[in-house]
Formats: sequence, C-alpha cells, structure tokens
Amino acid sequence: MLDGENGRRGQAGEARGQQIPLALHRLILDSTMRPRWLLRTSIAALALLLGYLLAWPVPIAPLAWEAPDSPGFVGVFAANAGLADAETVSTAGEPGPEDFTAGADGRLYAATARGWIIRYDSSGSAPTRWVNTGGRPLGMAFDSAGTLWVADARRGLLAVAPDGTVRVAADSTDDDGPIRFADDVDVARDGRVYFSDASARFHPPAWDALEASLLEILEHRGSGRLLEHDPATGRTTVLAGSIVFANGVAVTHDDSAVLVNETGSYRVLRVERLGPGRGAVRPFVDALPGFPDNITRGLEGRYWVALVSPRNALVDRLAPYPFARKIVQRLPGWIRPAPVNYGHVIAVDDSGRVLESLQDPVGGYPMLTSALEVPGWLYLGSLSAPTAARVRF
Repeated sequence: MLDGENGRRGQAGEARGQQIPLALHRLILDSTMRPRWLLRTSIAALALLLGYLLAWPVPIAPLAWEAPDSPGFVGVFAANAGLADAETVSTAGEPGPEDFTAGADGRLYAATARGWIIRYDSSGSAPTRWVNTGGRPLGMAFDSAGTLWVADARRGLLAVAPDGTVRVAADSTDDDGPIRFADDVDVARDGRVYFSDASARFHPPAWDALEASLLEILEHRGSGRLLEHDPATGRTTVLAGSIVFANGVAVTHDDSAVLVNETGSYRVLRVERLGPGRGAVRPFVDALPGFPDNITRGLEGRYWVALVSPRNALVDRLAPYPFARKIVQRLPGWIRPAPVNYGHVIAVDDSGRVLESLQDPVGGYPMLTSALEVPGWLYLGSLSAPTAARVRF
C-alpha cells in the first residue's frame, strides 16, 4: 500500500512539475506578446490623433497675415495699477454689463447679458431693470430725440423709445444681406446711426459672443462690417467691410468720421462718413498691445478704448501659417489660446496719440470691455463680470 501511495504521489509530483514549466512558458509568451500589443495600440492611437489634428473638419478657413510687432507694456503702455482701486457698481443682479452710455438727463444705462438694460440715476446709484431687449444688448447710444439705439447681438439694431418700447430698426442691410452680429453703435449729429456687424461668419446663436470673436480672429478673413442706418429713410447700408471682428464704434468729436475697433488686427480704424472721401478707411491707432473692444467719446476731446485682453504671442507667431491655426482650433478648448484677465483702458486724442493708459495687471475686474467717462468717474463694463465697476478720473 505504501509503495502504491508513493507511486501515485510521485506521478502527481511529476504532473505538477510539468504544469510549472507550462505556466512559466505561458507567462513568458504573454510577456513577449504584451509589448507588441501595446506598441500596435499606441501606433493606432497616434495615427488616429494625427489624423484628427490634420484633417478633422473645423469651422474656420484661415488666411495668412502678418501681425504687427507688439509694443508690449513699456513706454506709454508701461504697466501700472491705475485701475486697481476700481469699486463695484451694482447691476441689479444682472451679469455681463458689456457697455455703458449716458442720457441727456445724466442718467446712466448698462447693457447686460440676460437682455436687461439697467438704468441708474445721475450719480450711478439706484440701479433698476428698465427694459429687456429679448436678446443680448451690447453697445448703446442716445440720439438727440431721446431714442436709445442698441446693437443687439441676437436681434440686430434696436430702437428703444423714451417710454421703453422696443422695436427692431434693422436686421438686414439694403445692399449686403442680413445683420448677423450687431456689436456697438453711435449716433452722428445728423441722426444717422453707425454700428458694427462684428462677423458675418461667426455669430449668435450658433456661437456665444466670446467664442464667435475667437473664431473670427483666428480665421482672420475679415467678415466684419461698419454699417450706416438712416432713420429718415429706414435704409441700412455698408460703409466699410473686410474688418477682422468689427467691434467698438464712435463718431469723431468733429462729426466727420467714424472710428471702429478692428479687434483681430489690434487697431482702431477711421472711416470717413461725409463728402467725396466717404467710405475711405485708414488706421487711426495701430499696433496696440491688446485686443481693442469698445471705444467711446470722452470729455475734453478724448476717446476711451478698452483692451479686453493682452495679445497672445502664439497667435501672433502663427499668423502666417493658416494650416497651423486650423490645428490649433482642433485642440481641446482648455489648450487653445484664450483671453487673459488684464484690466486695461487707454485714452487717445483726435490724432490717435495715447493720452492715458490705466491698467490692472491682476485683472481684478475681468473681461473689461468698455469705459464711459463722466465728470469725476470712469465707468467700466465687462462681458462676463457679475457687476460693473468705476474708478475716479
């Protein structure tokens, strides 16, 4: 019996001895196959990623251009803390006070993200929800009759009567198709209304205002326009086109021309509105250190330009390379170039000379888009901030 048991145990031991080399063989085989599998998987993943970066459809069709040299934050643009002490101004709970304007009676008005136009008393206090445009109001300006003209990104050019009645004055032009992205507005002494149509290619509701601006700027084809609306005839026509994100608008102090910010090219343009030179365009302020947003007439011959973000060195370097910019657009949103919160407003005179440069490098008041000068104060607007702000000036 013992011999039989010992024999069986020996056979079992031999079987286990055979299983151990077999398991070891499988382990070795798996270990040699695994790197090959990982390599094949990695190559396939890399090929898919490369194919995506090179060929995935994007909404932009960029053009090559040469970005002007940035002046940086030196000289007249030297870094300072002129806006660091800005104080909060309530907007009655409505966020995104993108623009301010003042009425003939001294009352102030702010255009906010959810459609409300907020009205203040002449001291900038007691904010109330005055009227809702039903869209996204951006720039605003009063005419001599007390009508408030509003550039609404979703609805076009609106006219708000003194009693708060809102009507669409223009949602298309008479000579060049629909108005896609009304952005800013001003009124000349003869009653003609000038406003920007920021981009014919990228606009609400397909994209929000910020995303649309980034696409227009990265593409750099220049589909923005400066439009003229004549309330006497109801006609709306193009005064100037091919503007890379047509943004802020201000009629000059002498009423002879219209200034319009070309955000994507870091400059302010002057467009003649009268006489034989009507429609002629020339640079007014060039090679700014940031992206100009709104422009407003100030006191004592000043114009205030809000720079919503400093320039991006990568965007400038890629200006001559359209295909590379398409690759950038295919990157995840958190990787792509984006605005930087850096408060900056400048004042210029009628020759375009820089008179003031007020900054907040920390960006305590984010996405600064406009500056309205009234006696003693400079009111600041923002595309996204929960309130408005102001600084003494």
